Amino acid sequence: MLNYKIEPDVLRSFVPVGTELDDFNGETYVSVVGFRFLNTRVFGVAFPFHRNFEEVNLRFYVRRKSAEGWRRGVVFIRELVPRLAIATIARVVYGEPYTALPMRHRIERENDHLKVSYSWKRAGRWESLHAVGKGEPESVDDGSEEEFITEHYWGYTGRRGGCTEYQVEHPQWRVWRCGEARLEANVSSLYGDRFAESLSAKPSSAFIADGSPVTVRCKSDLI
Repeated sequence: MLNYKIEPDVLRSFVPVGTELDDFNGETYVSVVGFRFLNTRVFGVAFPFHRNFEEVNLRFYVRRKSAEGWRRGVVFIRELVPRLAIATIARVVYGEPYTALPMRHRIERENDHLKVSYSWKRAGRWESLHAVGKGEPESVDDGSEEEFITEHYWGYTGRRGGCTEYQVEHPQWRVWRCGEARLEANVSSLYGDRFAESLSAKPSSAFIADGSPVTVRCKSDLI
């Protein structure tokens, strides 16, 4: 997870109806996140050759006031996966901005360092996301930036002038804090010119999460 501070006005047009930008200590963030789906099932069904795969996404953070209080969620700008069928299902069922591209990953231990990279091939060129952690993962502190980034349990998608909402369930993740992290990509052509300045800078923070079982609930239309 590579996290970048960004001006709120850059994100205004992406904020779904019924939600508002969430911030941490007055700062607005976007994150470039790479991870692996493992033993994936859709409505309880495991599809051959579509159970284990990579994803890289660009996301930002919102919240919505509900009857029980604030629901903190994420909105995706773009999501990359290596299978066309996965991208198609995600676009149709959840309305999410998925794109299918060739992808690969590498996870390796070297002494007390954990090195992780995710790569995707676009226009004949490999682009990538890298991070290096050290030691063992640690629990996130209450009120920390790591908690803000990882503890958003809802997804929101702007759709046909309205908004859909779905719940994401997982236990709290432990993280490695990373002193070394970088995004190597043509940001303008991948995400648009408006993100080029923020995502071309050094990340304001980066960490690797240990992951867990995750359940994504069915979506509901809010408006």
